[in-house]
Amino acid sequence: MRFVIQRVTEAAVRVDEETAGSIGKGFLVLIGVSDSDTKEIADKMVKKLCNMRIFDDSEGKTNLALKDVEGELLLVSQFTLYADCKKGNRPSFTKAGAPDFAEEMYEYIIAQCKSEIPVVEQGVFGAHMEVSLVNDGPFTVILDSDEIMK
Repeated sequence: MRFVIQRVTEAAVRVDEETAGSIGKGFLVLIGVSDSDTKEIADKMVKKLCNMRIFDDSEGKTNLALKDVEGELLLVSQFTLYADCKKGNRPSFTKAGAPDFAEEMYEYIIAQCKSEIPVVEQGVFGAHMEVSLVNDGPFTVILDSDEIMK
């Protein structure tokens, strides 16, 4: 499982010219799922996400988490996080989770986040989405379950 976490002052996702989700201060999270992922992995990733301290405290140090700043989440599925670019110039996506499984895991992640964070918005799984954001910093962190599950 992979999360690309971007600290934002605002973010939105549109599908068919309609806003599917939008947030103010918080995290825009792009979520990639592989077939080897489990709910146990998702739980650990969500815990790490919700407790990640990358907001500035009064001294300008990154010591505050989403809850500390009343931050919001915008969760967007993105199978292309599992692009394999080793051969040729066209990425392969065979490492991405099968659509039905990936959607089930995405919905599970959304539910787990909603139990932790009051405002959780989302994209539309499998849809062509337009994502806009104002990255604050810029500050972007990549969480990969292969690294945090060791």
